Amino acid sequence: MFESLKKKFSGTIGKISEQLSSEEEEAKKKELKAETNSTPEEVGKKEVTSPKTEKKEDKTSGKDEEEVDSGKEKVEEDEKKSRFSFFRRKSEPEDEDSEGIDKRDKEDSKLKTEFSSDEAATVSSKDQESDTDKESEKEGEEEPSGLFTFATHKTISEKDIDDILFELELALLEGDVAMEVAEQIINSVKGDLVGRKIKRRGDVAQFTRDALKKAISDILVVDGPNLNEMVQQAKKTGEPLKIMFVGVNGTGKTTTISKIADHYVKSGYTPVIAASDTFRAGAIEQISHHAENVGVKIIRHQKGADPAAVAYDAVEHARAQNKELVLIDTAGRMQTNVNLMDEMKKIQRVVKPDLAIFVGDALTGNDAVEQARKFDEAVGVDGIILTKADADAKGGAALSIGHVINKPILFLGVGQGYGDIMEFHPEWMVEQVLGD
Repeated sequence: MFESLKKKFSGTIGKISEQLSSEEEEAKKKELKAETNSTPEEVGKKEVTSPKTEKKEDKTSGKDEEEVDSGKEKVEEDEKKSRFSFFRRKSEPEDEDSEGIDKRDKEDSKLKTEFSSDEAATVSSKDQESDTDKESEKEGEEEPSGLFTFATHKTISEKDIDDILFELELALLEGDVAMEVAEQIINSVKGDLVGRKIKRRGDVAQFTRDALKKAISDILVVDGPNLNEMVQQAKKTGEPLKIMFVGVNGTGKTTTISKIADHYVKSGYTPVIAASDTFRAGAIEQISHHAENVGVKIIRHQKGADPAAVAYDAVEHARAQNKELVLIDTAGRMQTNVNLMDEMKKIQRVVKPDLAIFVGDALTGNDAVEQARKFDEAVGVDGIILTKADADAKGGAALSIGHVINKPILFLGVGQGYGDIMEFHPEWMVEQVLGD
């Protein structure tokens, strides 16, 4: 299901990744070339950086030792002078105990001075070592280049993805995606990708996948009626929910009505079917056969009867029997047949259905989209059911139809059995076309 769409989107993700990866390879080649073209003197200069630093440290330590020795001698001379000055300042002689204390203080002071000198020398040496280390670090902290520059500084530009997105747009159009839908997807993806900064190579594919998911979700998510809530409300009020099904010949409309009836019977509701396609005798027999198979009451008249009268009788029956749903079949007609379109409008005037659901064949692609547009203009469509979705490899109709007429897809027909119908959820389709 939708294999063509999935292939197109996967191909786009791969091409954008390859495009930016090729730029990465070019950056790497330039870096290698720059290293190869370096002169021997430049290479040697880089290699001997650390030995020079060691020699510098040795010289520094030798100087520090000499400065420490000279510092000690200077401290001793200053100490002697300070003792002499001390005794001169004294106006009265001190006793022996005071002299002893002063001596001890002086000796302690001397030791502290010597220790401070040693410590100062050590600190000075450490400072010089620290300065040397900082210089080495600065030499290493150069502007990133080559592969590293690409990984940290690459920003996606329009030039990087324009050609690839143009190819995607053409592929979508070939896959029966409506033009306005294809254009919106391309513009959305471009807006999300251009200007993004790439940190890792794997980010490119993820960014592209996320951009496509957002674009497709925006296309598929359309506000519309919630059938389950409407049926529940009908059960509470006692007024049946009236649904009229419209569409062209051969789309599987009659079979779809029987599938919907079976779906709601299994959910605990009691529908009734109105055989309002009185244009063909075979249509009445066909819908009657399906109604019998799913165990649903059918209201029918003879061939050529007024379709609006059949629908009216079905509504009255549902009210009398407290049935929650009236499913009204109508004659399959081309959207260009004015007379048959007028008959359908008469049903609307008489019965005033709550919903008009367009039934389209997914395999007809853009034709289904155009049919939905015409029926919406004529009678006002509230929702869409696409049949034969299980055989639809392209997926163009499923992606486009709801967006074009701004009405939601409610169900997908996925087989010939009565149970082969599924409620449509946009996130499900996103996973179908972009899932792993």
